[in-house]
Amino acid sequence: QVQLVESGGGLVQAGGSLRLSCAASGRSLNNYVLGWFRQAPGKEREFVARISWSGGSSSYADSVKGRFTISRDNAKNTVYLQMNSLKPEDTAVYYCAARFFWRSDFDSWGQGTQVTVSS
Repeated sequence: QVQLVESGGGLVQAGGSLRLSCAASGRSLNNYVLGWFRQAPGKEREFVARISWSGGSSSYADSVKGRFTISRDNAKNTVYLQMNSLKPEDTAVYYCAARFFWRSDFDSWGQGTQVTVSS
């Protein structure tokens, strides 16, 4: 498994932006699909975005499409989530995750970083 550490969370006003980072250690991320998930208080964890091992394709939850962008820098072993036009409903703990490209489930998770959007 891969060790993942998120950073970049914080408090921001509605309409603002944040960029989350997730750095990996233990092994290279070159052959891993990477994703971001989030969990709001009292709710189940939900998918936010994912990016292929090559960075050539990505997908997003409908709720964040057009506002969030996932990217990766394999040389730095890091994945990013640029979040723009933030809304109070984006408030959650954000987790990055990784899975080897041929696996179906994400099996490496970070500890999470809190994002709070005030109205």
